[in-house]
Amino acid sequence: MNITMMTIIYSTLIMGTLITLISSHWLLMWVGLELSMMSIIPILMNKSNPRSTEAATKYFLTQATASMILLFSIIMTMLYSGQWSIFYSSNPLISLALTLSLIMKLGLAPFHFWVTEVTQGTPLIPGMILLTWQKIAPLSILIQTSSTINQPLIIISALLSTLLGGWGGLNQTQLRKILAYSSIAHMGWMLVVLTYNPSATLFNLIIYIMLTISLFITLYTNNNLTTLSLSHVWSTAPPTIIIILMNLLSLGGLPPLTGFAPKWIIIQELIKNNNIVLPMLMTMMALLSLYFYMRLTYSTTLTLFPTTNNTKTKWYFNNNKTLMIPPSLTTLSTMALPLTPLLSILS
Repeated sequence: MNITMMTIIYSTLIMGTLITLISSHWLLMWVGLELSMMSIIPILMNKSNPRSTEAATKYFLTQATASMILLFSIIMTMLYSGQWSIFYSSNPLISLALTLSLIMKLGLAPFHFWVTEVTQGTPLIPGMILLTWQKIAPLSILIQTSSTINQPLIIISALLSTLLGGWGGLNQTQLRKILAYSSIAHMGWMLVVLTYNPSATLFNLIIYIMLTISLFITLYTNNNLTTLSLSHVWSTAPPTIIIILMNLLSLGGLPPLTGFAPKWIIIQELIKNNNIVLPMLMTMMALLSLYFYMRLTYSTTLTLFPTTNNTKTKWYFNNNKTLMIPPSLTTLSTMALPLTPLLSILS
């Protein structure tokens, strides 16, 4: 694909999300979602092969179904209220349809099966866009309609997403699938606090995007797709080992890394709203995700695979790859926890 077409496609992708973010009109928000959906399909199919075609087809069918349900809820809202404003409080049936459509677009349980298959079938950079940028527009609609969405459905979906996101990643060796299950689990954390404090959801989204982009770029620079290839990074780029270690532990939410901050704020917010059982369940389910993060950390940094003496010195000649990783992004995604007291307004 030539540079002109790629520029048009990426511009449309960005424009679609921005239209959804700045609109308060239901029809314009739907158009923005459709622009974003249609523009990412050529990106997913950039490397033409049967696997990427299958992934793009699965993505299109799922998103088209969600868009149909969303458009149905929008039309019903207009017929019920006589206006197109997003801030109108709709009836429970319309709210249920709206919540279901956005859950499908975000890839939350029980509609999470497409996320892992699409991410696994695409290269790393399109997978990164799918798990980060494509989450912004649907989540922004949920944040704006947080007072009218179906709260029981959101909480059930968040609990299932956290459980299945951790459970599904336990037996995986493909890094893209692991990051897809990680995305499902993090989306569950974002939604569980949505009806209580949308600002905490937005903060969690920002931290998640920084962590995911940093990890994807690290994997891309070293061309790592499996756990086995990740375990050999120490012989080609030793500084990358430290970056991967800190990013994985931060993604798991261990203190004193940045990834602990959103979980800390969400647990505080739930307890402040007299909800004790929910944070206990979320924390216990998060241990499943933490397990496969720790397994990746172990295979990357704490094991030494059988090698010859010559391969142990390969890194002396290939240590320039690490310079491609943005230092500021890595720093923010791993060492920004001391700034959390400045965000006390969220809790």
